[in-house]
Amino acid sequence: MTKRPRVRDVLRRGLKRRCPRCGEGPLFVRGIRVHERCSACGLHFQRNHGDTWIWVILLDRLPIAAAIVAIYFGFSITTWAHALGFVIALLVPLIATVRERQGLAIALDFLTRVYLPDPSDEIHAA
Repeated sequence: MTKRPRVRDVLRRGLKRRCPRCGEGPLFVRGIRVHERCSACGLHFQRNHGDTWIWVILLDRLPIAAAIVAIYFGFSITTWAHALGFVIALLVPLIATVRERQGLAIALDFLTRVYLPDPSDEIHAA
């Protein structure tokens, strides 16, 4: 059984786009294409490719939730310039942080694999 890592360390490694287990190997080949395994420790990043989707979806919705909260608490769009500025303010951070959010999603999936073990997962092999 693998030693349970500190959650903070794993999340920080994901944000830095590094292997969530060792922190050494890069997550991405190029752009947002993920390596299959860590070059340093051999961790299979996406055991089942659909497993990270829940985390990607949740992390993508956070900026949208912030926009909804802003509108709820009184932010109003009165002109086309305000609307354009609001959309740009929403999309620029969303696009600029796509790799960090995907790295965080892979780190969250790794934590799920560690804390909710599946005996068939290679990280739990003796």
